[in-house]
Amino acid sequence: MFERLTPAVRQYLLITGNYWAFTLTDGALRMLVVLHFHQLGYSPLQVALLFLFYEVFGVITNLVGGWLGARIGLNRTMNIGLAMQVVALSMLLVPATWLAVPWVMAAQALSGVAKDLNKMSAKSSIKLLVPGDAQAALFRWVALLTGSKNALKGVGFFLGGALLTMIGFRPAVAVMAVALAIVWLASIVFLRMELGRAKVKPKFHELMSKSRAINVLSAARLFLFGARDIWFVVALPVFLSESLGWDFWRVGGFLALWVIGYGGVQSIAPRLVGKRGDGVPNADRAPVWAAALAVVPLAMAVLLANGLASPAVVLVVGLGLFGVLFAINSSLHSYMIVAHAAEDGVSLDVGFYYMANAMGRLIGTVLSGWIFQTWGLATCLAWSAAFVLVAAALSLALPRLPEAAAHMSIKENSGD
Repeated sequence: MFERLTPAVRQYLLITGNYWAFTLTDGALRMLVVLHFHQLGYSPLQVALLFLFYEVFGVITNLVGGWLGARIGLNRTMNIGLAMQVVALSMLLVPATWLAVPWVMAAQALSGVAKDLNKMSAKSSIKLLVPGDAQAALFRWVALLTGSKNALKGVGFFLGGALLTMIGFRPAVAVMAVALAIVWLASIVFLRMELGRAKVKPKFHELMSKSRAINVLSAARLFLFGARDIWFVVALPVFLSESLGWDFWRVGGFLALWVIGYGGVQSIAPRLVGKRGDGVPNADRAPVWAAALAVVPLAMAVLLANGLASPAVVLVVGLGLFGVLFAINSSLHSYMIVAHAAEDGVSLDVGFYYMANAMGRLIGTVLSGWIFQTWGLATCLAWSAAFVLVAAALSLALPRLPEAAAHMSIKENSGD
């Protein structure tokens, strides 16, 4: 049956399968590291610093990885990312006495490079697999890839907490390393299409985007993802474990359900944000959705700071609303970057954009540990609201999508 599919669909399925497998290990590893090292007595700021190189090298990889993908092809950069994640997982299989902060940071650095090579390759490939006159299909494919990835990342969070409880840190890492090695070997065999090589090899000095649309989107993305990670990376799981007394199963399960729901909303975002009913959103939707998102963490911060409601209720209800609105914002951004990217050397524009995404995560991660340790979760949420408002303000400067995109989307949807 697989052979009866078109080459583009086969490649899409292979790329998505690779991305899914990688995402499971990435989510599980993050939860394993946060909970295991918190259990060992690390402070929230120390746990945050374990992810410092993960985010720093993610920034570098998104910038250089786009240039590399344009030169050697996106299938190769995807396979390199899978192989590097296997090595990063293997580095954590050393005896417990070796797991000092510098060693774990080095493993996380390698994992950060791997993650962003894989993500950049997957999302850039979609642009080249969808016909240029099918913008609504492009929105749906990007939304499906991004939404399913985040749902599986949630499953990875639960998997990490469950494996830590059932078999311990090292056996859990070993299981993931073996499974991903199998996926990597399969990818080398079956992912054959040459994707993403630019017709004219880009020079290294061309890494920085020259497009106003890409630059504005990138700045907005930085603050959007910084707003999420200020509370999500360290503050939330530590608060749930330390202040509410939740065990690893409950922490991992709650975060998993949140991310799965978030991914599900991303997958149906094309039905929620299209303005004309043709499935393609306009740029003027971005600041509206961002402003709506900012209200949620601000309200949560007020409720927690003043003790106006049970912390558990505030977190469950508030973060549910945050997840829905954040998913719509993220999906809208993910579509717009692919739509605005130049087709020849698409990975350059996508890589630059996700460099800003990684920079936002880096800033959010460090702030998550520092603000939570110093002032608590309510202050983390207040900062989150401020970051979202900055993203909304930046989104006001977004140019409209090219006119061709609007006309092409109508043609694509005429047979639906």
